[in-house]
This record gives sequence, C-alpha cells and structure tokens, in this order.
Amino acid sequence: MSDAPLWLIVPAAGQGRRMAADRPKQYLRLAGRPVLAQTLARLHESFPSARLLLCLDPGDAWFDPAWVPFADWRRVAGGDERAETVALALAAISAEAGDEDLVLVHDVARPCVHGDDLVRLHAALIDEPVGALLAAPVADTMKRADAGGRVAATEPRDGLWHALTPQGFRYALLRRALDQAGRAGAPVTDEASAIESLGLSPRLVAGRRDNLKITHPEDLALAAQILAAQREAPDDHELHSGHCNPRNPRETRA
Repeated sequence: MSDAPLWLIVPAAGQGRRMAADRPKQYLRLAGRPVLAQTLARLHESFPSARLLLCLDPGDAWFDPAWVPFADWRRVAGGDERAETVALALAAISAEAGDEDLVLVHDVARPCVHGDDLVRLHAALIDEPVGALLAAPVADTMKRADAGGRVAATEPRDGLWHALTPQGFRYALLRRALDQAGRAGAPVTDEASAIESLGLSPRLVAGRRDNLKITHPEDLALAAQILAAQREAPDDHELHSGHCNPRNPRETRA
C-alpha cells in the first residue's frame, strides 16, 4: 500500500458568504497571494507528485490556472454541497483510480496546514484500512445552549476533538461511503462522518492548532500572522499541538 497513488481533492466551489467580501474567500489576498494559491502551494511542498482534483464552481470567473503548482491536475465542477463536490471528484477519476489508492481531501480555506502534519498523516494512512484525519483535542470548556441562547449544560471535553483537514481514505471506501450516505439522505459534514455512517472508526492524527479554517473576516488577518510565525519557527510543532511530539505523535481512534 505504500506505493499507492495519491490523489488530492480540494473543494473550492463555495461562495464564502460569511466573509461578506466582493469575491469568494478562496480568492481573497493572503500574504500577497490568493488563499487558494497559498493552500495549493502548501500541499505541493509535501506532495509534489500527487494528482490534484481542484473542484470549482462551473461559473467561476476568478480562477487563474497559474496558481496551480502541480504538474498533474484537473479542474472538476463542484456541487451544491461539500459531499456532492467530493463525490463528483471521485466519479471523475473512476476509470483511473484503483480501489486502494489514497485520497486526501483538504479545505481550500486551510492555507496554514503544516508540512509536518501532512507527512505524518500520510504515514499514518499507509497501513490504515479505515482512514485517518488530522484533528486537535478540544482545549476550551464546552457549553451547550438552549433555545433562548443561554447555557443549558457544560459538556465534558474528555475525548472531544476538533476535526481538521486533510482527511484521507482509500478511494473505493470513500466513494462507497459518500454514495450510501447520499442515497440515505444522511448528513455528511466531512468525509470522516460518511465513513462513520458505515460503522467504521477513522484514526485521529493529532495535528497543530494553527491549522486555521478561514471562515470569518477576522480570520484572514489571523491566517497571515500564522503564516509569518510558521516561517520564523517552521518546526515549532509542540507549541501549536499542545502535547504532540512530531517524532512520537499521539494518535487515537474515533
């Protein structure tokens, strides 16, 4: 399985309306380049030989192919929802991908993912039949709200993790999970939730806490600060993961 081809799927068909910007958030400027370009560059640094499936809105007028550093890549039309977009990408390579090929799905709005985490996730997937995802243990006190916006309960955070991306699975398993979830009308918030709907438990690979997803306007400035800090201290893994030594990462199973 270590020689299995690697496919990267980057859903980038969303409009990012919560950013209240004049363009989709993947095209906002971050450290001098569009967010999309920063994200693809970060992935390419770790996986230069991977095959990229970039999922864009069919009517996207902002995209520039010059931002793609991969030699082997193609544009795929995105769907209305993330799960549909990923399913369309998987269908687009049905004649080429093998059942055991590795597929990593990464949010275009996560340009700060660190190369150390990408390499460790890929290593964890080599002999992992179910799949794995980057995740970070919950550090904050968790509150459950009632219908009136008041605290209904404090939830124990033991065993709770923030799901990050990339998330990686074998081609055939991921396609079956998404197809089955789609037919059943099951909610799919990420690829791992589709795998879970099959009764399987993906592995959690502890990742850095600075793997920020740009969602709100203030996140853009924070992402710029993170990128600058990473350039100054590229190997400062423990500072951001809280408890993980990159040479002996703590992993658990969902």
